[in-house]
Amino acid sequence: MSPTAADSVPAIRYFRINRHRRLAWAASGAACLLSLIGLLLSWLNPSIGLPLRPGLDFTGGTRIQLERACGSSCTPLTAPQVEEQLARVKLPEEAGVAAPQLERAPLQVLDGGRSIDLRMPTLSADQSTALIDQLSSRIGPFLPGDTSVETIGPTLGVQLLRSSLVSLLVSFAAIAVYISFRYDRLFASLAILCLGHDVLITAGLFAWLGLVLGVEVDSLFAVSLITVAGYSVNDTVVVFDRIREQKSLLGHLPIEDQVDVAVDATLTRSLYTSLTTLLPLLGMIFFGGSSLFWFAVALATGIAVGSWSSIGVAPTLLSLITASNRARSPLA
Repeated sequence: MSPTAADSVPAIRYFRINRHRRLAWAASGAACLLSLIGLLLSWLNPSIGLPLRPGLDFTGGTRIQLERACGSSCTPLTAPQVEEQLARVKLPEEAGVAAPQLERAPLQVLDGGRSIDLRMPTLSADQSTALIDQLSSRIGPFLPGDTSVETIGPTLGVQLLRSSLVSLLVSFAAIAVYISFRYDRLFASLAILCLGHDVLITAGLFAWLGLVLGVEVDSLFAVSLITVAGYSVNDTVVVFDRIREQKSLLGHLPIEDQVDVAVDATLTRSLYTSLTTLLPLLGMIFFGGSSLFWFAVALATGIAVGSWSSIGVAPTLLSLITASNRARSPLA
């Protein structure tokens, strides 16, 4: 008695992803929809006017970071208290031009009131010094060695924004060309779709963070998106490579079974790789300080979503499209 096709399927240890593909698509679709809503609301917000709240790197201005000289006995300090003191600051005029208004300048109070991060309109050196001196007498003193003043002109900000977008598009195009050469156009299309899925959800999260918490994106965020794209396509290529192997070994089986076997074979590798990548990022999130916090959050989000799309989105779409093509062209 000859074995049936079902009996020929290798034992699958965990789960058959195609049995849960509708749930996988629903979860990804909901996340993408929420991301699009967040990006749209951010764009329509008069105070933002863009899909993401741009940071100092893209808009230009002066960033001042202050560290209070109070050790472990810092008196409590909140953002509204700093805003109140900023409203009282008197800046000198420069060449007869009125001093910038500071009442609505974005700011963060970090480390339990020890650190203050101010995002100001473009200030001259004298204005920055006057601002620090006046705040020092009211909420200081500050540690001179930990005081940082950084000014970026609007022209440089526009150039950084343009360079970031170009870098992201070039990376997408290069990935598409490579996968088309290495596999075929269907694989390349699905890989780019998953890249867009991963970048969209990561950007959507930061759109909501910008709306709710005032989180801004900077050049490090652009770097994180490019890194996420590279990581995501690496994971997807590993799964695609195993699927291609199964086509030659299990060509007599339906494409859904081939994909299930391939995903099952790479599942442990994908989960372990993602976990070992996320562990140092979690260390950066909890212990890396404020300068790398949101960069690490963006990377961690993108890597987690990229692992999911490589397991639950790309393979299931591949099996669906391939099965549909075979149904329309049974002799192909």
